[in-house]
Amino acid sequence: MPETPHIVSDVMTRTVVAVGRDAPFKEIVRTMEQWKVSAMPVLEGDGRVIGVVSEADLLPKEEFRGSEPSLFEQSRRLSDVAKAGAVTAEDLMSAPAITVHADATLAQAARIMAVRRVKRLPVIDDVGMLQGIVSRADLLKVFLRSDEEIAEEVRRTVVSPLFPAAGHALQVDVHEGVVTLRGHVGDTSLIPVAVRLVHAVEGVVDVEPLLTGRPAGQDGPETAQ
Repeated sequence: MPETPHIVSDVMTRTVVAVGRDAPFKEIVRTMEQWKVSAMPVLEGDGRVIGVVSEADLLPKEEFRGSEPSLFEQSRRLSDVAKAGAVTAEDLMSAPAITVHADATLAQAARIMAVRRVKRLPVIDDVGMLQGIVSRADLLKVFLRSDEEIAEEVRRTVVSPLFPAAGHALQVDVHEGVVTLRGHVGDTSLIPVAVRLVHAVEGVVDVEPLLTGRPAGQDGPETAQ
C-alpha cells in the first residue's frame, strides 16, 4: 500500500524565530523585519510554546493611534482594543497557541489551518516544547514531486500489490500530477479501490482510471471505468 502520507516533520522548518513572553513591542517588530516573518511563537522557560504573536496582533497599535474607539467598536473588538495598549508579547499574543505535533499527517495539519483560519502552526512535542513550524507553503511542497517519482510510487505501492497478475500490463502515466491508469484488470470491483489508493499518494492532483475488465465471477462483455 502507499508509502505516504507524509507527516509534518517531513516538511516543517526546524529553525524557528521566536520571542520570549516579556519581549517588548518594538523588539517584536524589529525581529519580524529582520527575519522577514509575519508571525512568531512566544516561548517561556526553556522553549515551551504559550502563544503566537503576528502582524495582525500588532496592527491595532497603529489603527487606534490618536483616536478613541467608539463604545460600539470597543464592545465589538474588545481583543483588538486591548492589544492597542499592549507593550509585551505576553499581552499581544494569541493564546493558547494553535499547534500541531510532528507526527501529524499533512492532511491533519491542513485541516487544522482551515478550521482555525491560521497560516502557520508551531510544531511541538508531547510536553509543548517547540520543534519547528509548518506553514501553508510547506504543506504544498508535496506537489513539487516529479511526475516520474509519483508514477514509480503508484506502480510499486498500488498497481503491483492490487493487480499482481495484470500489473505488468497496466500503464501508469502522470502529467502535472494527474495520474492516468490504462489497461485490462481481472476484477473491475478493484478499480474504485485503486483510485482511492492513488489519490492517497502525496503529490497526486487527480486520477483518471481508463481501465477495462469484468466483475469478478461474471461472464459477459467487458466494462470500462
